[in-house]
Amino acid sequence: MATNLFNIVFNDHPQPWQIGFQDGATTTFYGIVDLHDSIIFYLIIVLVGVTWVQSSVMFDSYGNSDKLIYKYNNHGTLVEIIWTITPALILVAIAFPSFKLLYLMDSVVDPAVTVKAIGIQWYWGVEYSDYEENIAFDSFMIPTDELEMGQFRLLEVDNRIVVPVDTRVRVVVTAADVIHSFAVPSLGIKVDAIPGRINQTSFLIDREGVFFGQCSELCGTAHGFMPIVIEAVSLDRYISWIDSQLNG
Repeated sequence: MATNLFNIVFNDHPQPWQIGFQDGATTTFYGIVDLHDSIIFYLIIVLVGVTWVQSSVMFDSYGNSDKLIYKYNNHGTLVEIIWTITPALILVAIAFPSFKLLYLMDSVVDPAVTVKAIGIQWYWGVEYSDYEENIAFDSFMIPTDELEMGQFRLLEVDNRIVVPVDTRVRVVVTAADVIHSFAVPSLGIKVDAIPGRINQTSFLIDREGVFFGQCSELCGTAHGFMPIVIEAVSLDRYISWIDSQLNG
């Protein structure tokens, strides 16, 4: 994505020794990051408070254990009320945003495109069924010795899932053999693929790009070789791609 002054470079795939998040492209991902940051804020407050209390007691009573015992104050009712109510209030403050996010992640509102992903040992079957003719293909990982310059090891596939930007996309997920999991971190989605059951999720990608994911449920010896690649393109390019799939 380019602006008048800068070319913005997004990190849409994992980096070696990466600690932080990848750059996101959906409102779901932004909500996950906001919730994470809110929880970290509360955790820092708790950490600082508990550390301060423990340190104060340790240093104040160092060399004189009598300071830890007071014969008329074996039970501090006020203190016990405070350290019971305060964690409860913190949990409530965390719970409401998390429930809201979970509800929004589960809701599928007026999808314009539906993609079916089928987990199979060890690749993904993909189907587009919104059109007059069914579009179906298999998505296999490209072996390391066949990678081209600029492609990523264990992440590239021979057939990408192509979707349009600024369009609500529904992904229907199932499996043909064992339990798999359809996960793309940059889009904030992770859905279990269970044989005999259909799960679904949705997303709206707000920029063009290529987003990488992997099977996130241990499914056998080649579990680590089931990458997922979603390519978000403009609506015109998406229509051209659909036309090439139907008439190619």
